[in-house]
Amino acid sequence: MEKLFKLKEHGTTVRTEIMAGLTTFLAMAYILVVNPLMLSGADAGVQLMDYNAVFLATAISSAVATLCMAFFANYPVALSAGMGLNAYFTYSVCLGMGVSWRVALTAVFVEGIIFIILSLFKFRETLVNTVPANLKYGITAGIGLFIALVGLKGAGVVVGSDSTLVDLGKFSSPEVVLAMVGLIIIAALHHRNVKGSVLIGILVTWVLGMGAQAIGWYQGNSLLPDFSNWTLFPVVHESTILQFDFAWVGQNLLSFAVIVFSFLFVDIFDTVGTLIGVAQKGNLLDKDGKLPKVGGALMADAVGTVVGSCLGTSTITSFVESSAGVSEGGRTGLTSVTVAVLFILSIFLYPIFTAIPSFATTPALVFVGLLMMGSIKNMTFEGDIADTVGGFLAVIMMPFTYSIANGIMFGMLSWVILKVLTGKVKDIHPVMWIAALLFVLRMVTMVL
Repeated sequence: MEKLFKLKEHGTTVRTEIMAGLTTFLAMAYILVVNPLMLSGADAGVQLMDYNAVFLATAISSAVATLCMAFFANYPVALSAGMGLNAYFTYSVCLGMGVSWRVALTAVFVEGIIFIILSLFKFRETLVNTVPANLKYGITAGIGLFIALVGLKGAGVVVGSDSTLVDLGKFSSPEVVLAMVGLIIIAALHHRNVKGSVLIGILVTWVLGMGAQAIGWYQGNSLLPDFSNWTLFPVVHESTILQFDFAWVGQNLLSFAVIVFSFLFVDIFDTVGTLIGVAQKGNLLDKDGKLPKVGGALMADAVGTVVGSCLGTSTITSFVESSAGVSEGGRTGLTSVTVAVLFILSIFLYPIFTAIPSFATTPALVFVGLLMMGSIKNMTFEGDIADTVGGFLAVIMMPFTYSIANGIMFGMLSWVILKVLTGKVKDIHPVMWIAALLFVLRMVTMVL
């Protein structure tokens, strides 16, 4: 282990890494339920892909991509089917454009191949390492706010409102109360430097939920694992393996290009933002603020995307929930290996892993969001106006538009524009020019 992952060099131990991997997995295990539900079209009342087939594809491709992250880059970052990208897959491409899920999988496959090429030419690596410091800190803080909002929304602490956009959920709701109790538990344990505080908080909140259900307060689906219809291997009624439709592509090249571009855009900057945020939190950046071995990290999600499309799932990307494990001390690829193993085990023990409710992971996401917000103290709000505005927009646009990619878009594009307007064109790296052009093209596609 020491030779492979250099644990002593990173100031960590096998126990710490495994605990971190468990924490990350529990924080993102919801994807094993949400992704099959979304891609099968079940939550939209339609029949698209086979639920069990997508479950298997999600678990296996997540494990493969996360192992690639461990051995390509030795980073404690887990990967799975990206939220937002799976929604685009289902609602925009399949239901919105009225095309087959096989066409959408073809677009994901092509996107993955393009990513591999971009990674080989180090375009994405250069992009990560040329992002200005203030933008990096702003991105980290913005991701913190974003994942906190995701967690709060999942437990119903924050709800939608026609008059004020968002509002406070009902405190008579057991989900809200349990989520807040879990957050207090994690905070108290963290204060006492208890190892595994986030993981303990998730498990305790889950158990409290079971108690609330037993006395009749919590009325939701059973929180106990359901093995009544359990089989060693989930039964697949319609295979999704290698189900590509290149014939449709040949007849609709322009429409297909738009689909691929949208997948590319969101994944590029979601992944970049996540890697920067997690690396900043885990002190993985070097003295120059650059991320070593970022090429391997970016190659991992590119390979994962290709594998995922071949098996039958949407784009695989780095997960911001990796920060949960990093906050527990995860610093090497051993954390990722642990997550990958749990993804494989979930295939056989899925009733246990999918029984964890969203309100039990809410405390973890909110607390990790709090920790990531700490990077805002490193931001500069005086001096270069491009750095100030760019960093600020990166912070606020992620939670306010519910998109990491949008936060990066507004942050980077405003930075480039203000550098031009203030006569500091020489400060703009060629890669930042390319990124700005991509953002402009993206905005055009959003308007048209």
